[in-house]
Amino acid sequence: MAERRNQVFYPSGFTELFNAWNRFPDSVPAAGTTGLIRFQADQLLDLPRSIICLDHLDELRKITRTERYLEIGAMVRLSELEGLGKIVPEALEKTIAHIAGPQLRNIATMGGNICYPHRRLDISAPMIALDAHYELRKARGVRWVSASRFALNPGPPAIDKQELLTRIRIPLDQWDYSVFRKIENSGAYGNNTVMIFIIKTQKNVLADVRLVFSAASILRDRNSESFLTGKRLPLSRRDALEFIEHWRTFLAAVHKPEHSAADRAAAEVPQHDAPETLQHGMSETSFGTPLYGTSQELFTRDKILNLIKKNILLLAD
Repeated sequence: MAERRNQVFYPSGFTELFNAWNRFPDSVPAAGTTGLIRFQADQLLDLPRSIICLDHLDELRKITRTERYLEIGAMVRLSELEGLGKIVPEALEKTIAHIAGPQLRNIATMGGNICYPHRRLDISAPMIALDAHYELRKARGVRWVSASRFALNPGPPAIDKQELLTRIRIPLDQWDYSVFRKIENSGAYGNNTVMIFIIKTQKNVLADVRLVFSAASILRDRNSESFLTGKRLPLSRRDALEFIEHWRTFLAAVHKPEHSAADRAAAEVPQHDAPETLQHGMSETSFGTPLYGTSQELFTRDKILNLIKKNILLLAD
């Protein structure tokens, strides 16, 4: 019997999509597909046997704003958000502006970046810092999950089989201080680390502090955030240095030298069975690619501490 060829479905609505998915349960929903081709150098691409293309689902391309939220369809291209101006929170706007080049941002989607299965890509950091929530849809219902619970651990995000990310909801809070930084890591796949540091103040008092790093997984120390909350600006140098020590202790606690070379290889090299899709969690004390235990990882950890030191001391006397 001849081998079955690749097939692509183009549903125009959710009912049609889930009917196709039910008939072919191994189908892969595909958005911009930048994740699918990212690691493929051959002229003939290695594609999943069945693909559900989401291009014809207009509902996934909507952008709406209310007094409290910005809602973004999962198929919205990164470049579309660049053109919205101040409606987009600064932390997200800066992150998108530093993702690859304009050609890729014209293709890549919000949902595909969020759901990339092998590591946390750049947008995960501002989504968690801004307390975004995701709408996940199945054939028989919809649920909402916070960004901080969706993709914490290394590996695939916390999404069920035959479940689709359809919408991203971002609170439109006013942040008085917003910093984006990106650590360019060398290596075979150019994995980077993104830092988002946002602060809300009331009468020169720190009312809310959030510091998030994204790499293979998410780094966030809520204890250090709680330590700063309620402190008056400018910070005393003593408080700033204690904040840095909180993070030094936190990073030492998540050091994982027990990972083998095989573990590191599995974290680095993706399997293409779930490319840039919106389908198919991380304690906030996890850090992945590269996994701790190599000189490159320790170098990245030192860079993280240096970034924290540089930015927290700007708030001190």
